[in-house]
Amino acid sequence: MSDSIVKTKSFELAVRGVNFYKWLVAERKEFVMSKQFLRSVTSIGANVREAINAQSKADFIHKLSISQKECDESMYWLELLKETDYISKTEFDSIHKQCNEVMKIIRSIIITSKNKLITHNS
Repeated sequence: MSDSIVKTKSFELAVRGVNFYKWLVAERKEFVMSKQFLRSVTSIGANVREAINAQSKADFIHKLSISQKECDESMYWLELLKETDYISKTEFDSIHKQCNEVMKIIRSIIITSKNKLITHNS
């Protein structure tokens, strides 16, 4: 799992999120919501990495669940930035789509892992 798609995609999202944050601060002079976005978007990949090194299947699922929550929070901040006119619909669409893609991957892994856990324990 060390070179998994979720690891790669969550890292790419974090890099993009950091660059997006830098742009928001420099160009839009937005400091509060952008900082919240930065924290949540970088937490996604950090928790994926923790999941990869989990001590048990339950711990793996738990860490990925945190990643899923952070991904949803990142999407919330993007939606708020769009609705308050800090970012355009075009700027929003691209990064929001990337967040949503990562969220779907994480959700799928969680569901599959839970099903395997249930099957294994039966």
